Amino acid sequence: MKLLMHTCCAPCSVYCIDELEKENIKPTLYWYNPNIHPYTEYKSRRDCLKDYAKSLNLDAIIDEDYGLDKFCTEAVKDLKNRCTNYCYPVRIEQTCKFAKENEFDTVTTTLLYSIYQNHEFIKKYMEETCAKYGLNFLYKDFRVGFWEGHQKAHDLGLYMQKYCGCIFSEEQIILTHTNNKPKLPEGFEFLPVKHSINIKKQKDNKKQYMDLLLEADPSEKMINKYLSEGELFVLTYNDELACIAVTIKKDDDTIELKNIATKENYRGKGYAKKMIKYLADNYKTRYNKMIVGTTENNIPFYVKQGFDKYEKTVKNFFIDNYEEEIKDGDLVCTDLIYYSKDLNKKCSY
Repeated sequence: MKLLMHTCCAPCSVYCIDELEKENIKPTLYWYNPNIHPYTEYKSRRDCLKDYAKSLNLDAIIDEDYGLDKFCTEAVKDLKNRCTNYCYPVRIEQTCKFAKENEFDTVTTTLLYSIYQNHEFIKKYMEETCAKYGLNFLYKDFRVGFWEGHQKAHDLGLYMQKYCGCIFSEEQIILTHTNNKPKLPEGFEFLPVKHSINIKKQKDNKKQYMDLLLEADPSEKMINKYLSEGELFVLTYNDELACIAVTIKKDDDTIELKNIATKENYRGKGYAKKMIKYLADNYKTRYNKMIVGTTENNIPFYVKQGFDKYEKTVKNFFIDNYEEEIKDGDLVCTDLIYYSKDLNKKCSY
């Protein structure tokens, strides 16, 4: 038997490898996981697997494909069913294809180990895909050793991830473990700043909001550029500034959200969400589409607000346009990723 085992991470492989070893089966580990985001998470899991395989003297094939654009494009088509519609199939299909092209006769996957995955779907899809490629499917219900494997991985000091892999699963974990559901207090008011289209000519107004705008975009030069052409909106709560946004017309069909920022003491209370809803309602009589450029960490937030269509990626945007390194949490920003929102589409937010 020449076994190729698709491996989603080192911790999930521990029990699987141990069980196969009991039968004198030595698998070749195969890394192909374009679902894992952001890149810092992708790199941590990949590098941990490399080191673990080396410690066991096992071959590990790393099929590099940090597929953020493609993954998000497919996932947002049906977020609820993204795992069975795309995430599992794309990895299983590629594994079987690689196995066939590289003279492996048998395939399995560590996805059969996790108690959190759709086991029956994975089993059935593996059976069908292996049959399509003329491969043997080695099925084992590795779930019986889930906690045993988890403890051993922990004892070995392996990198233990906190969510399944994609940015949408990370968001679900965060929401599941918090009771701080966003609630909007009474008394908020949206105020479009008067004469905001000409804000560049209104020096006092520009300075008044610049500090907050810089929290979302650290380049005063770039902010000045789009402020001179755009519209500035302010959300106040009891006459105090809470959230601010800048939009700019792209063409007769499209308005772009260039900057949105919430004051620190008002974050996590739903103000940015309300701002976007207001802007959508405000512009839908004049435009058909609103676009936003963002980093990969913020994609789940914007998808939740109806920006569910991937438009394009501007490669190295933050490298080419900013003198200093731009960070979003632990993520070093490189590409600017654009998503769009159909302003005439009814949303549930």
